[in-house]
Amino acid sequence: MLSVVAFGAIGDGSADDTAALQSAVDAAFAPGGPGFLIIPPGTYRVSRTLRIHTRQGERGDITRNHGITGHGARLLSTIAGGGNVLEFISHSTVRFLLIEGLDILGSGREGDGIHLACEHKEHFLYNFCLRDVTVQGCGGDGCRMIGNVFEGQLINCYFRDNKRNGLTLGHGMKAGILSAIHAFGCVFGQNGQFGAAMVNGCYDAGFHGCYFLLNGKYGLVAENGCTLLAHCGFENNHESAASFEAGGAGMMLQGFATLIGCTAYSMFKQQRLLQAYVVGQLVMIGCSGSGDARAKGAGLARIGGEKRARATIIGASGAIEYQNGFEGLEIGGASGGVGLSAAWNGANLARLGDYRLWVDRRGRLRLKKGAPSGDEDGTPVGA
Repeated sequence: MLSVVAFGAIGDGSADDTAALQSAVDAAFAPGGPGFLIIPPGTYRVSRTLRIHTRQGERGDITRNHGITGHGARLLSTIAGGGNVLEFISHSTVRFLLIEGLDILGSGREGDGIHLACEHKEHFLYNFCLRDVTVQGCGGDGCRMIGNVFEGQLINCYFRDNKRNGLTLGHGMKAGILSAIHAFGCVFGQNGQFGAAMVNGCYDAGFHGCYFLLNGKYGLVAENGCTLLAHCGFENNHESAASFEAGGAGMMLQGFATLIGCTAYSMFKQQRLLQAYVVGQLVMIGCSGSGDARAKGAGLARIGGEKRARATIIGASGAIEYQNGFEGLEIGGASGGVGLSAAWNGANLARLGDYRLWVDRRGRLRLKKGAPSGDEDGTPVGA
């Protein structure tokens, strides 16, 4: 392992340590280098982007354990003009990257705190981990991952008070598919726009035990779906809204998702846990939405979607509003029982083997083998 101290870094918060840090990074990640860089406790002022750009093709491959360890170390950014603080761009195949313990404090004039990208079809950045990382006050995103970036974990990370989003995940604009990214126990708070955003068509990410709070707009935006949210909390998002009536949901979803044990609580401008337009399948199990004070009217979800889409809500609490004729299947909620469709053309008719049950306009229960074609199709039960 190399230490940045060996390259002249001081870490007193006053001296400009950019050149020393960049020299240390170059040496650690050079072909044949040790791979790991230690940044001892201290405050290291950075005035230019710290760049790790791998060589093009196989010459730049890094397939051994490597990374930056900085427990107790803070990178204090004085970067202006939108440059990122720490930037890792892969033009090759990179595995087993670890960034841990690092604290990045922005001035609001730089770009992203941590920027990971691999916009190539034939090269990859994967099997990586960000652990115990804090990014605050940056002018762009706290962390941005774009392109062929996959099979990565964010563990116990904290993204707060960044001007754009706490975290942005996306497929590459030029090339690359982002997938299999999982965040565990992370906090996304007080960011100017969204706590986390999934953009450019990406959807394969999971959030586990994460908390989204006090962000300017949504806590989480998933433009094309989200694989899984488990035991996540959404609190008092939409801080930039003028009022509760002008606020919105903790999470905005288009596409599909599974939510398990997720909660939403508001006292101010967050209206509900979820705003969704469903294209595939939405599943919510054991989720809740509530509010107090100015947000007493807060509920669980507002859901619309395509006719072929399905939503199943099990054991949830909080008001659900359906839009444009969309229907969800509700099981064991506040009303108890199973909430099935009553009309013949409903999305969730009762099914008994091959038979369908519904209530016609005159209040009679009707039965038919196969899908009904009209309100008075089939046979009245008991006739």
